[in-house]
Amino acid sequence: MKLSILAVLLGATFAASPVLAADNPGAGILKSQCISCHAIVKPDKASLDRLWERKGPDLYYAGSKFNKPWLVKWLQEPVRIRPAGEFYTKHVKGSDKEDVVDESTLTPHMKLAKADAESVADALMALTGPADMVTKGAFKGEKVSMSMGAMFFNKLRGCAACHMGKPGTGGSSGPELYTAGERLQPDFIYSYTKNPQAIDPHIWMPTLNLAEPDLQRLTGYIIQLGASEGK
Repeated sequence: MKLSILAVLLGATFAASPVLAADNPGAGILKSQCISCHAIVKPDKASLDRLWERKGPDLYYAGSKFNKPWLVKWLQEPVRIRPAGEFYTKHVKGSDKEDVVDESTLTPHMKLAKADAESVADALMALTGPADMVTKGAFKGEKVSMSMGAMFFNKLRGCAACHMGKPGTGGSSGPELYTAGERLQPDFIYSYTKNPQAIDPHIWMPTLNLAEPDLQRLTGYIIQLGASEGK
């Protein structure tokens, strides 16, 4: 496939992508197997139509988002992070009580061998996106009362309407968050919660205009969710 065709698929050029110039074989896997669903360079234009039609999350800032050990493990044994897929309205069936995910419309993610998973993880971690996308050092690392955090998450800010805080409990339109502490970098959680539109334009997650103490509290709670669920 010619470079120009690849650029059209991604809606952007490859010139600024460090991973595609690297010798790491993971870059070849990204180009051959991943770009049909994921953008690995920043698209030229962000639009609501593009958000509705994309098949998987953008990965051009993966190195500022994910924890590498999680990537290596997940690429070998992928499990669904968004219960209803990338765009939930395409994969839910309405019912009298609640939306039900139509499993027949969801395609399983491919699995990679360990060596390939490690190479792809290295390539993804090289993609950090714009320098100002994630505020480095924003999360101060303070422990949070899980009972107070749960009240904030479930009731005061309504996060559970879209996100699962534990398996089977919470909404299905957003990614589950009970593995977020293992999956995501703390500063990414903080920055995305503070202003999701700055990272993912037109995303349906609202900007909550949280005060700094509340941002720290919510970030800390999300990070601690995984450890709490594992007990």
